[in-house]
Formats: sequence, structure tokens, C-alpha cells
Amino acid sequence: MSTMTLDALRVGQWGQVAEVTTEPAMRRRLLDLGLVPGTPVSCTAVSPAGDPAAYWIRGAVIALRRRDASGVRLEGAPWD
Repeated sequence: MSTMTLDALRVGQWGQVAEVTTEPAMRRRLLDLGLVPGTPVSCTAVSPAGDPAAYWIRGAVIALRRRDASGVRLEGAPWD
């Protein structure tokens, strides 16, 4: 099974959360937003400067900076 981090998804691709490994405060925030293992997530847009990007998570669109999204490992990704 392939793995990648959330920040590597391109617009239109999606994957499933396997693990969140950021610093403790950000980890808690991401978990509270619904980025728990097993959750499907897709990239919906990237800002013109490339950071942040918008992700669809459990019916909501959330903008995350690249450094925060890089701490979310996906498995079985990417899917178009």
C-alpha cells in the first residue's frame, strides 16, 4: 500500500488518513477538525502562492499550511 503526506496531494486527489504526527498542539487541533485515522480527505484548492491549500474533511473545507499538512500521513493515496 502506498503512503504519502497530506501536503503532497494535488487538487482533485484524495486519500485516507493513517496517522497524525505533528507537534502536540497542532496534532490536537487537526484531530479536533476530524483528521483521525480512517477519514477520507481531498485537496480542493491551492492558493496562487502554493501555501496554504484547502482540503475537504468530513463535509467542511479547511485551509492548512504546508508545514501542518506535512504531519498527516495518508495511506492508499493518491486517488483521483
